[in-house]
Amino acid sequence: MNNKILIWSITAALAGFLFGFDTVVISGAEKKLQLLWGSSDAFHGMVVIGMALWGTVIGAILGGIPANKLGRKNTLIWIGIFYTISAIGSGLANDAITFAIFRFIGGLGVGASTIAAPAYISEIAPAKDRGKLVGLYQFNIVFGILIAFGSNYLLNDIGENDWRWMVGIEAVPAAIYTLLAFTLPKSPRWLLTKLKTVEAKEVLEKINPNKDSEELMAQIKVEMDRTVPNENIFIKKYRFPMILAFLISFFNQLSGINALLYYSPRILTEAGLEESSALLSSIGVGVTNLIFTLLGIYLIDKLGRKQLMYIGSIGYIISLSLVSLAFFFDWEGSYMPIFLFAFIAAHAIGQGTVIWVFISEIFPNHLRGSGQSFGSSVHWVLAAIVPSLVPMLFSTIGAGAVFAFFAFMMVFQLLFVLFMMPETKGKTLEELQSMIIKKN
Repeated sequence: MNNKILIWSITAALAGFLFGFDTVVISGAEKKLQLLWGSSDAFHGMVVIGMALWGTVIGAILGGIPANKLGRKNTLIWIGIFYTISAIGSGLANDAITFAIFRFIGGLGVGASTIAAPAYISEIAPAKDRGKLVGLYQFNIVFGILIAFGSNYLLNDIGENDWRWMVGIEAVPAAIYTLLAFTLPKSPRWLLTKLKTVEAKEVLEKINPNKDSEELMAQIKVEMDRTVPNENIFIKKYRFPMILAFLISFFNQLSGINALLYYSPRILTEAGLEESSALLSSIGVGVTNLIFTLLGIYLIDKLGRKQLMYIGSIGYIISLSLVSLAFFFDWEGSYMPIFLFAFIAAHAIGQGTVIWVFISEIFPNHLRGSGQSFGSSVHWVLAAIVPSLVPMLFSTIGAGAVFAFFAFMMVFQLLFVLFMMPETKGKTLEELQSMIIKKN
């Protein structure tokens, strides 16, 4: 593999590190903030926690606009700026509303990163390595999650305002990432959609110095010539990739993954663990996530996207059923971390590894930003709704019923993988367009 491609892919994927860190760092501070500001469960879930999630939704809905207009690189730079502002502002906030506003800004960065980073990497990666390179984005997400859990554990009880350090420390990696994003070249496929042929050729020659850049440019132009001016992702021609993007995003969140990541200390405490043990077990969640994501990245270009989704779906059904039964039958708290680790492993090797790779592959070059924006929007609307309802649902219908519902939904995901999901490994983005659109 070209070392430059690897370095650029890692740099772009660092947006995922900030995504993971920003998403989970609140888990160590959220109970402290609820006590500090005397928030009700509804206000705490919908505003203090939920505003970041709704910022993510807006970032996902609108993120395709700068990704298409300004380009993937410039969008990644702005994402880093948003993360930095959010971390500093959240750490200095003195009331719930101010805190929520700055968390909302960070959410914009999270939502936009799910579009710009996978799109950028998929457009510079060779077909044979695209799965693992785009998978670096997911690896960085789970690495960021692990570091956030560890950071929360180390900063817990360091002082009266330990929560400020928990949420504010993110400013350091965010500032470093922003500076690194300036070193990226622009996406050659994006440049060609803007008819910047000379600049696109220069980047392609850097990516594949031993290959004929004219040949790849010709393939890209053939795909572009088949497009209709001013078309959009909502026309009948693109119905099938839209359905695929919707369903993989829908099932991702109906597994309950974000509910667990946001509230893992609370869930483990509900299961009978003491607060310090719950925080420590949360680090175990992060380690498990990292290990099985690495395994998924190793396998994604060998077994393929569909096989990993089979493995993950079956693992979801088994582990979520066990979590539900543990709550219903009051099994000892020591069992719960094991069941949750199994759930995380199933997510990491399946949906976690596959979702951003798959969505970045199924749309044509000129509509990739818009298509990913749609898939990410579905993902983040549900990611805003589901975790926001968790405190209220736990106190009303109970945790057992909540996890039983998640397990039931994963049966439908297994059917989706079995009957609808195409395999995308080993094909160029242009070959995939012919296959997926023809299937429609």
